[in-house]
Amino acid sequence: MKLLTKELEKLLRENHKRQLEDPERSIDFEPVVKIFGGSATWLLTELDEDSMCFGLCDLGLGFPELGSVSLDELESYQGFPQIERDRYFKAKKSLSQYAEEARRHQRILA
Repeated sequence: MKLLTKELEKLLRENHKRQLEDPERSIDFEPVVKIFGGSATWLLTELDEDSMCFGLCDLGLGFPELGSVSLDELESYQGFPQIERDRYFKAKKSLSQYAEEARRHQRILA
């Protein structure tokens, strides 16, 4: 299942390119997309040429963390519950702000 529209993919790739242009500085992007399934949630900010996304990842175990996830693996998941994109998600803060809030509450609140 395709999780990203062409527009979302473009925004994620542009963020990755901007980060690569200045590797000394960590850019605190707003999440571009929210993906979820069951108790798992991902707020993604970047997508590289190998289909690896960066963002805030929460598998629903009480330990949300910044990290990477394979877009190909998310899209190929065939289990239940189904993984899908929140079509109505609009970021209201930066990724670091979501991460701090998630650490306090032991889950992503978005």
